[in-house]
Amino acid sequence: MSGASQWPELAWGDWAATADTLHMWTQIVGKTRMVLTPLQNHWWNVPLYVTARGLGTSAIPYGDEVLDIEFDFVAHELHLRMGSGKSQVMKLKARTVADFYEEYLGCLKELGVSVKINPMPVEVADPVRFDIDTEHKSYDPEYVHRFWQVLVHADKVFRAWGTGFLGKVSPVHFFWGSFDLAVTRFSGRSAPPRPGADSIQREAYSHEVISAGFWPGNGGYGAAAFYCYSAPVPAGLSEATIRPAEAAWDKALGEFVFKYDAVRALATPEKALMEFLESAYGAAADVAKWDRAALERR
Repeated sequence: MSGASQWPELAWGDWAATADTLHMWTQIVGKTRMVLTPLQNHWWNVPLYVTARGLGTSAIPYGDEVLDIEFDFVAHELHLRMGSGKSQVMKLKARTVADFYEEYLGCLKELGVSVKINPMPVEVADPVRFDIDTEHKSYDPEYVHRFWQVLVHADKVFRAWGTGFLGKVSPVHFFWGSFDLAVTRFSGRSAPPRPGADSIQREAYSHEVISAGFWPGNGGYGAAAFYCYSAPVPAGLSEATIRPAEAAWDKALGEFVFKYDAVRALATPEKALMEFLESAYGAAADVAKWDRAALERR
């Protein structure tokens, strides 16, 4: 278990502009992976993954070649690499999304990669096309590095939590649309159609899930937090008591929340986070009447 000092401060107000810019950059790279890979259940072909230096796509087949793209949040560079050895590097620095997008497409062209992505961002309020977005242009390397450190710690705990589940479970992956790290467990039962769901939500929530994750505070929430939710939400879940005491049901969000600042303030943040995951999942699984004896390692 790491000490609390290893979980860096990440107040949303201190780096919101940088996070919003980085969000758009990850969407550009993520959409590249989405276009070049076949659809997997629940959109598992689109996320990015925590790496030893940042966030990456993993290997993407391209004809007889293979491509991978990685945000390096240590050297603050974007690496585009082909299996042949050809590569391109972009500096991660304060620059507009439009400028980033133009150089990025140029790098792909230099590598011989032809891909057409939808330039309109998704899952954000008032989206602006990547090619004309001159509003988002901030990049604070210190806070980006802190964000990556949090993702590394969270990824480690999420992976360890997954060892106790025998049912269908997602990889731990970073969804660039919502800008969060998540892992999802499935009951094995189909879910009723979600009212008003679009094609993305219909695919993502075709089956009953309990999902946990971390997001830095975007979307209007304003604070970094860990979360756990059930879809569909079983009746009575909001009345369940979970641990540790610092975690609670958020009525507005309709899910359990354990704020990041509360996590890092504890003596053993990883132990507290694991307790939250186990407790919130257990509460949701019991209320939803999942077959826990069949789904969990005893």
